[in-house]
Amino acid sequence: MKAAYITRTGPPEVIVYGDLPAPKPGPAQCLVKVAAVAVNPIDTYVRGGMVPAQLNFPYILGCDLAGEVVEAGPAVKRFRSGDRVWASNQGLFGRAGSFAEFAAVDEDWLYPIHAGVKDEAAVALSLVGITAHLGLFRDARLQAGEVLFVNGGTGGVGSAVVQMGKLTGARVITTAGSVAKVEACRDLGADLAINYRTTDVADAVRTFAPDGVNVWFETLREPDFERTIPLLSLRGRMVVMAGREARPQFPVGPFYVKDCSLHGFAMFNAPAAQQQSAADDINRWLAAGQLRARIDRVLPLAETAQAHRLQEESTLHKSGVLAGKIVLRP
Repeated sequence: MKAAYITRTGPPEVIVYGDLPAPKPGPAQCLVKVAAVAVNPIDTYVRGGMVPAQLNFPYILGCDLAGEVVEAGPAVKRFRSGDRVWASNQGLFGRAGSFAEFAAVDEDWLYPIHAGVKDEAAVALSLVGITAHLGLFRDARLQAGEVLFVNGGTGGVGSAVVQMGKLTGARVITTAGSVAKVEACRDLGADLAINYRTTDVADAVRTFAPDGVNVWFETLREPDFERTIPLLSLRGRMVVMAGREARPQFPVGPFYVKDCSLHGFAMFNAPAAQQQSAADDINRWLAAGQLRARIDRVLPLAETAQAHRLQEESTLHKSGVLAGKIVLRP
């Protein structure tokens, strides 16, 4: 089968697109013919050796996939040949990556794709959708009527947070870096979309939410707690899910006197049952047309190296080149 893989960590140039043996499913696994995969920042960190990981070379890249079951192991109960499925959390903790024509996936990490939902939409919302769901509902416990803020409302996680917040009945504030992206945030349902290049974000937030933000979902890799904590409400909750190397100053006094709480999480640490619960909601919203994927571009799997370059430019160098996910097709 064709696959995008590495034999050592390094820059995007170490990525090889070539032939590897097709996997054989174990008793509790499904063999999936992959129709689409999505690129995530974590993929570039693993490939670049930026995060500690035990990699078995050749290592197939990628966490997310959408496709069709072609074979189900004898212990598999929920799926059979011909079922359309999506998955996340591949390529980690000894699981094989997803950037290939075929993947053997444990049943616990597979979710159905409902009729009428495209493979590209399902895969583009997989990792980012589960991340948004865990942060909003498991950790921050967002409630209807509360004020929710998220940086980068057209990004992968940010766009999912905006939409899930609105589906919950929250009043949603977000930011974007261009007129077109601001309009896209409004189209996703944001009540207030702020162009951070032309408008003072803190002033705009104070005007919209004079009593403060109830849930602040921080997607930036270098959080500015000195700026954001004064904008929180009494008992405000802040969620952080990025910035492995960040070491910002933290104003303890203004934080604790308002009974605030800080929630840090990496979605990969969530057990399968919690991710299944998130996937159930994502599937329901997708099937009802209430949740839309933000896809910046679709490329062939053979262009994985270029996709990694684009993702790094956007994530690490803040180029703004992406407004949504990169999806690849084998």
